[in-house]
Amino acid sequence: MSAGGQDAKLFARGKVAELRLELNSGGKKDKNFSSKKIALKKIVANMTMSNNDMVALFPDIVGCMHIQSLEIKKMCFLFLVNYARIKPDIALKALPIIQEDLHDNNPLVRALALRTMSYIHVREYVEATVPHLKNLLRDADPYVRKTAAFCVAKLYDHDRTLVEASDLIDRLNGMLRDENPTVVSSALAGLMDIWERSENIKLTIDYASASKIVSILPDCSEWGQTYILEAMMNYVPGDTAEAALLAERISPRLSHSNSAVVLTCIRVILYLLNYIADQKVISSLCNKLSPPLVTLLSKGPEIQYLALRNALLILQRRPEVLRNDIRVFFCKYNDPIYVKVTKLELIFMLATEKNIKEVLTELAEYATEIDVDFVRKSVRAIGKLAIKIPPSSQLCISTLLTLVSTKVSYIVQEATVVIRNIFRKYPNQYESIISTLCDNLDSLDEPEAKAAMIWVIGQYADRIEDSDVLLEDFLDAFREETHEVQLALLTATVKLFIQRPTRGSSLVPKVLKWATEETDNPDLRDRGYMYWRLLSLAPEEAKKIVMGEKPPITAEESEKLDPATLEEMCLNVGTLATVYLKPVSQVFRSARARKLQDSPALQRSELPTVKAAQQARDRAASERGKLGIDTSSTYPFHSTSSPNSFNGNGNGNGHGNGSGNGNGNGNGNGNGNGSVGNLSAAVSEADLYFAGVGRQSSFGGSPIVEQHHGGGGGGWVVNQHAPQQLVSPGGGDEHNGVQDLLL
Repeated sequence: MSAGGQDAKLFARGKVAELRLELNSGGKKDKNFSSKKIALKKIVANMTMSNNDMVALFPDIVGCMHIQSLEIKKMCFLFLVNYARIKPDIALKALPIIQEDLHDNNPLVRALALRTMSYIHVREYVEATVPHLKNLLRDADPYVRKTAAFCVAKLYDHDRTLVEASDLIDRLNGMLRDENPTVVSSALAGLMDIWERSENIKLTIDYASASKIVSILPDCSEWGQTYILEAMMNYVPGDTAEAALLAERISPRLSHSNSAVVLTCIRVILYLLNYIADQKVISSLCNKLSPPLVTLLSKGPEIQYLALRNALLILQRRPEVLRNDIRVFFCKYNDPIYVKVTKLELIFMLATEKNIKEVLTELAEYATEIDVDFVRKSVRAIGKLAIKIPPSSQLCISTLLTLVSTKVSYIVQEATVVIRNIFRKYPNQYESIISTLCDNLDSLDEPEAKAAMIWVIGQYADRIEDSDVLLEDFLDAFREETHEVQLALLTATVKLFIQRPTRGSSLVPKVLKWATEETDNPDLRDRGYMYWRLLSLAPEEAKKIVMGEKPPITAEESEKLDPATLEEMCLNVGTLATVYLKPVSQVFRSARARKLQDSPALQRSELPTVKAAQQARDRAASERGKLGIDTSSTYPFHSTSSPNSFNGNGNGNGHGNGSGNGNGNGNGNGNGNGSVGNLSAAVSEADLYFAGVGRQSSFGGSPIVEQHHGGGGGGWVVNQHAPQQLVSPGGGDEHNGVQDLLL
């Protein structure tokens, strides 16, 4: 086409009559067909602008296809592909011309004609393509053979039954032995595309074939290398030495200038690592993965983002990658926000006790940025690091307090949220900073920050002198607060009452009344009733439950994937799914999920799913051990060391619930079912009770009543308004019992 300034003139909305006249002008004097070329360019430009009036020129375009000019044929064929399905009857008139071009002496014309035929989804064209395609798969010119290989996959997309009934797939498979590397890579790409679309075809590559196609990698174009590397994902190593050797042979592709080649090579190496047993080889290969990922960060922001998202994934599977490269992920002033946020996640993942000072200095600098969202994430990262690295928690808290002293509202609020989590991680430590938080109460106007501060006041009510006054300030706006804040206020008030009854006795009745009678939020009502019953029936038990020791929290790993998803995602490095960090089936509906194939070389014990399952079993065994349950028993609640468990009257004879042991003795032996039977009875009675509660009306009146104790001095106490009656549910005494569409 002509140079830029002249091309712009072509994109003017044209009229069909004028373009037809221009297309048919020129005559014999126009030996180079200059006027026809200009007219065709205008038609293609209008077609690009979705000017469907151009379809009226179809007969005139067909008439131009006889002209022996490659430039004209390209534009005519482009028009044909675009409008063939709209006017199939006219498109059929062009079929003989295209078939004639398939035998042209110029290989470019032959390839162009074949490509055009395979793109047209019209029955006659599809059927006519098959015999010509068989011949052109053996064409003397490699460019034509390469085009024919892609056309088999395209034809399979149009009519898979027709292709499977022919021998085109076998012929395509035979092209893997072609002498031209480009043809081999194209044949592999075609087979991979067919395999992706069909459940009937299984693509397997043995070691000899894998070794051969890897050897031609240096001779292929960058896209050919990508096709070959993607095909290598279908090779299942039978031996760890084979996997290690192939990984070493493809590792030079990591230094390629094309990011697609680099990421696909990383994907294959990560795949092969699952079949390698030697830890030294694994360590060596992991060290080779770091430099290419770092190099990708010197490219444009879009490529950077892709590399960073894949780095998040790779670090979860292979933490030794990028272990010493944290500095390259420090943010630059001109990085787009999506790159900065992803770098922040990587900084958190790579932070250790050795580099924590450097990291905190960097994060404190980010907290002075203009972008509020990025500042918030930076402050939150500091708090998460205090949880992740216990020896450095004091240093992290000092950094947070320095930021709080700036009195910037959103920094104070974010710091309050993360300090709450620090208190949960380190109970009864760092209470000295509570006074600093209390000094900044006026800065809190966001629900999450308010809820965090209220939690701190409630948890440490016995150590904050005026905790009741602080809570009362928040309670003034109880009805207008979000549910998150209301739930926090309810729990904090109950904690205050438990720890300092004299201070909390005036607040608890009000809050429980609001929570149970003046709200329509089911969570708030349920929690209010639960606290009321606890405090009414078992105050000491309430203290154990509400103020009981809780397990410390752990650092929330950014973008932490579950083991099954992580295993699958590592087989899809470099794809769109890794940008979202979601399984392929959630990104592309009809995509075939990849799984690690079984093999004697597969290191099962190192797979994330296997490790997670083992950890779950260990935790379950540990919990059963703490509860004194026999872990060898098939019934989880049966304990031979406690035969009287769960019986009706505590002596193991089964009285009271009619479900004692099999022979009626008091030691639970005999048939060994005493505790199991008693457990069943206990469960049945619990079901009966709660079913009865569900059939009663709700509490009569307010759940708080005033009761005066002897000796004067009236005070508010929590009590039931009316006793609960057991209602049998039966009314008696007996109880029986696939497109690639982006989501």
